[in-house]
Amino acid sequence: MPDKTGHFGDFGGRFVPETLIYALDELAKEYARAKHDKKFIRDLNYYLAKIYLKREDLLHTGAHKINNTLAQVILAVRMGKKRLIAETGAGQHGVATATVAALFGLSCDIYMGQEDIHRQALNVMRMKLLGANVISVGTGTQTLKDAMTQALRDWVTNVRNTHYVIGTAAGPHPYPEMVRNFQSVIGKEARKQILKKEKRLPDYLVACVGGGSNAIGLFYPFFNDKNVKMIGVEAAGLGLASGKHSASLGAGASGVLHGSKSKILEDQFGQIKNAHSVAAGLDYPGVGPEHAYYQQIGRAKYVSITDQEALDGFKLLSLIEGIIPALESAHAIAYLKKARKTIKKNSLVIVCLSGRGDKDLHESY
Repeated sequence: MPDKTGHFGDFGGRFVPETLIYALDELAKEYARAKHDKKFIRDLNYYLAKIYLKREDLLHTGAHKINNTLAQVILAVRMGKKRLIAETGAGQHGVATATVAALFGLSCDIYMGQEDIHRQALNVMRMKLLGANVISVGTGTQTLKDAMTQALRDWVTNVRNTHYVIGTAAGPHPYPEMVRNFQSVIGKEARKQILKKEKRLPDYLVACVGGGSNAIGLFYPFFNDKNVKMIGVEAAGLGLASGKHSASLGAGASGVLHGSKSKILEDQFGQIKNAHSVAAGLDYPGVGPEHAYYQQIGRAKYVSITDQEALDGFKLLSLIEGIIPALESAHAIAYLKKARKTIKKNSLVIVCLSGRGDKDLHESY
């Protein structure tokens, strides 16, 4: 231990301007108190947990969506389809669909709610630049649910020459299984990478859940690893009690929406409720059926994070890592902060960073 002046024998001490002495005295006193404080030690132990980001934000187009759209466009070509349609909320799936349509020389129409066109203007510009036609949907809440409804109507009318590229692990069979398999590259890579780095499997997997494609892509390859805990993070919006949220698993009921049975938000008459989230990609009143199944059998735990908590998570990752996450992914980041007391020392945590946040900067201030 050093002496009272901070010297280790002849070395150490303070050689600084006089103006810094007060700050150093203040720091020394606080450190002396903190190193014996149980809360400080507990908080420090939490941050000693190793948290790995599975960075899907580094993929071409800036999100995990390209994993799915690339596979689906190859299927469309195999079936002789000349046209792609898609729904989009945050715009990342729309950009990914427009990208593969451009690559394969197919025409492309993207349905997007008017509200989402306004709050995701950057991605609208990207889709148009890539040659896609962005069709504004002004019905209902003018968000993701209504865009998907209009895309399904288009598909019914133009089914012979058109392939509908559903962007999440929802919709009628075989979409939930198909999208899950295409997105499972996330979990397969994460499994291989964590074993290489840490020589063991993670203790926790954490991912945001709207429709749930990034989460199911991470979870599925670990399904049989019972010691790996899976945590899906839904959008609590303004709070579950407010009714303005998108927590289909946390506050919904079984029902049919957009071609499959799952957990959905509906009223006592079976009418679909309006969903809400600051993250356009989570603003959907349903969830993929495999997530509903995982919840039913207890394989995964589903929690929710409010708009404000997600905004705090957005800023937190940006400040401490220099990585700007999508607001969707920020829900998963925010959960880690909220759950710090339940994550044990030396835990391994993998968080799916499903997309980058440049599209959300104007929503965050």
